Amino acid sequence: MQLVAEKIPQRRLDLDELKALSHPLRQRILYHLASVGPANSTSIAKTFGESTGSTSYHLRQLERFGLIDEVQARAKGRERWWRLVPLDLRGKADGDSTPGASDIADRLGRIGLERDRELVDRYLGNRDRFADWDDAAMFSSSITHLTKDELARFTEEYVELLKRYWREPDERPPDAKPVAAMLSAFPWPGEVDEP
Repeated sequence: MQLVAEKIPQRRLDLDELKALSHPLRQRILYHLASVGPANSTSIAKTFGESTGSTSYHLRQLERFGLIDEVQARAKGRERWWRLVPLDLRGKADGDSTPGASDIADRLGRIGLERDRELVDRYLGNRDRFADWDDAAMFSSSITHLTKDELARFTEEYVELLKRYWREPDERPPDAKPVAAMLSAFPWPGEVDEP
């Protein structure tokens, strides 16, 4: 397998990018493009029960922020095809005190968690379709004790591992399936909310 980590640049999100990403349909579109590959506004609209006008608008917004780009080779007349731009997207920049940035980053995080819960529910509800993958799939949860620097290093090592396995659609083996990889790593908040 060719190492491609260097092909996936890291990008800290500014306030406008956070706002653009904090729309649930845009999140769904990005994950759709990541899982199925290039698509057009019509196929995306059909997948999500949206109008093509709505999906076209959201695709243009994602393109505006450099999150997707057009696949020129697949264009036919007015039909535009889009692909995900592989990026290592990060939350707001450290020390960013722009008013509202934390609230928008929190909303984006909650959208992601909701999406992840839905993915897990759909997988578990259809697990028999993936019986031959059961030994490879995993759900893991644990507690460890880390310093802030160790947690940062752990996170970076996880991201680098994911980058190593990323491939362009035409470079993927024929038996490769989209795999949802989820990681949550944060300081333990305690057993109950404290006043």
